[in-house]
Amino acid sequence: MANAPSYLPPRGKTLVTGGSGHFGANLVRRLIAEGHEVRALYQPEANNRGLDGLDIERFAGDLRDRARILEAVTGCGQVFHAGAKVSTRSPSAQEEREIWEINVLGTRNMVRASLETGVDRFCLTGSFSGIGIDPEDPSRPVHEGMPFYPFMDWLPYARSKTLAEHELLKGVADGLDAVIAVSTGIIGPNDFLPSRTGKTLVDFAAGRLRGYIPGGSEFVRAADLVEGHLLAMAKGKTGRRYLLSTEFLSLDQLLELFIEQAGGRKPRLRMPVPLMKGVAQLYASTVRRVAPNAPQRLTPGAIEILAMNRHADISLAREELGYEPTSMREAVRETYAFFCEVGMIQRRAA
Repeated sequence: MANAPSYLPPRGKTLVTGGSGHFGANLVRRLIAEGHEVRALYQPEANNRGLDGLDIERFAGDLRDRARILEAVTGCGQVFHAGAKVSTRSPSAQEEREIWEINVLGTRNMVRASLETGVDRFCLTGSFSGIGIDPEDPSRPVHEGMPFYPFMDWLPYARSKTLAEHELLKGVADGLDAVIAVSTGIIGPNDFLPSRTGKTLVDFAAGRLRGYIPGGSEFVRAADLVEGHLLAMAKGKTGRRYLLSTEFLSLDQLLELFIEQAGGRKPRLRMPVPLMKGVAQLYASTVRRVAPNAPQRLTPGAIEILAMNRHADISLAREELGYEPTSMREAVRETYAFFCEVGMIQRRAA
């Protein structure tokens, strides 16, 4: 961002969990540019291309390992806790337990270690799915003060991110100086896995996207999400959460942005939500039986989220942090350029 403020490096190192993930890889690069000495926690068995070639300290560890987390936090003045197990599918009992252990107990380990070692400032990456909605009107703009109604049919991931915030707030009550920066659907470069939206762009560019549904969601440009985290760390009020988004896009609008970059046309098949959910349920149950560890892009949970058309009210981040989002057109342009650079998309002829 042309007018982005400069953030002075903290005392000691800056720890980033989830540093090899889509958001983490963008955050780590910005922190390096700002002069931070970065320590990135990563899982050796994961896809860690997002950290390759960076001048950082790579620290292998698991959020569930309390002793290892204490080692990771020791010597750090700031902590960005972005590590989590993300899932929009109905998980098996084993995966559900992993979501709980990594997202909730892992956050507890991070918070307790930060209190024990005297971390100056802590920022937890929250999820839009972990903020409540108006059950009477799910499309009503969501803000930070809306309670999470626990008796709705939420996915385990959404519940876990809400409970992770509770672990953070218990730490605040015990003296931890911490804030929560809530992410919406991220789009941007350094998407090595790639993410669900990134894979959709890759499939669209290759002509493999056969259909879509009506609906939409809040999306955030990766650079905006990084900026929002840095602003929350620098200016956020202790114990407060800040919702970060760039803009709401319907899937039709998102596909138009894809077309601007990759060419082509929208898929002809625009399926009604009930029909698509039925197809997704059949697909998900089949994949769970045949290949339980395979990624699932078409899930009932993801379709349900898009069908809600959830909007975000980001006025608190604007007023208290000075957060000014840019545009999703730029986010899609950057993402397309990145996928072309790493060979996931063949750039169209000029």
